[in-house]
Amino acid sequence: MKRENIKKLKRWVIKLGSSLLTGENGLNKQAISQIVDQIVELKQQGIEVILVSSGAVADGMMRLGWATRPRALYELQAAAAVGQMGLVQAYESCFQRHGMHTAQILLTHDDLSNRKRYLNARSTVRTLLGLGVVPVINENDTVSFEEMRFGDNDTLAALVANLIEAELLVILTDQAGLFDKDPRTNDDAQLISESVAGNPDLESIAGDTPGRLGRGGMLTKIKAAALAARSGTSTVIAAGENQGVLTKIFQGEPVGTLLTASQVLMAARKRWLAGHLQIRGKLIVDAGAAKVLRESGRSLLPVGVTSVEGQFNRGELVVCVDQQGIEIARGLVNYNAEEAKQVVGQSSDKIEEILGYVDEPELIHRDNLVLV
Repeated sequence: MKRENIKKLKRWVIKLGSSLLTGENGLNKQAISQIVDQIVELKQQGIEVILVSSGAVADGMMRLGWATRPRALYELQAAAAVGQMGLVQAYESCFQRHGMHTAQILLTHDDLSNRKRYLNARSTVRTLLGLGVVPVINENDTVSFEEMRFGDNDTLAALVANLIEAELLVILTDQAGLFDKDPRTNDDAQLISESVAGNPDLESIAGDTPGRLGRGGMLTKIKAAALAARSGTSTVIAAGENQGVLTKIFQGEPVGTLLTASQVLMAARKRWLAGHLQIRGKLIVDAGAAKVLRESGRSLLPVGVTSVEGQFNRGELVVCVDQQGIEIARGLVNYNAEEAKQVVGQSSDKIEEILGYVDEPELIHRDNLVLV
């Protein structure tokens, strides 16, 4: 995709980092107001905008007088609960100046892992967009426990892009984009203007040092772009402090780093599977099964599996890895862990003889399997 074509993209997810929204005295309302003014301009051009906003924990820290981000989950949850009040109020007051409404949506990983709740969330967001409302989405930090967290709002923004089939993901941060080396320690670092989302070379050069107030470093943004690309979404990573940055992106100016989506758009159900982060177990497959999965994405049969790891129930997500431990695919398994261990390496016609019954001849049916 060329930058001049960005203005043709009509559904944007915009992720705002904590460093842009907060200062020494809490929320930076001037910065929020400037971002909102640009979003209003986008909406006047017929663009639907969904915000994924950090800042709740950071603002809560400021209000509580905490200088450093706490490690304990319950303290983070307390900070989020305090800061969420001011964050929502700031957005609502800024948009109301333009006669527009916002809606707060707090998501947990369970909301996007459960298929029914996933579809409900998508319907809600689409309805809000149809009403001209700007959804402001954040992780529900106050109730998420560690195993259920998205990890950072970059990942959440990418999953939201998958959820509503956004055409562009804009990640605004405190860096001008992705550089070929860390610009904070290398004066000769060069900005990477354009690349392809999912390019493995990008991960090797991206630093992974998060900011003082946020959880995500540049590496999380690169991974988020690759995740968003599964729904055909291209990504721009740019400096939020760049005056009029959203307007410049819309006009096709060479701002930040553009990571284009090159892969074929996944079907909605497989896109949901690919973004599913609650992995319950692992199936190690032999060379033959690995080849079949990689080349044709066919169903995984018991005969091609050499071993089983983890504890999982029927219908839960497991990953398929080759003998070197490299992930090939993931999908919803037809048997629980103990049953799977009994039938691995066996032909499908022996399942009933071994277990006393047979539900499906495959461990994972191809309709419930996605290559990664």
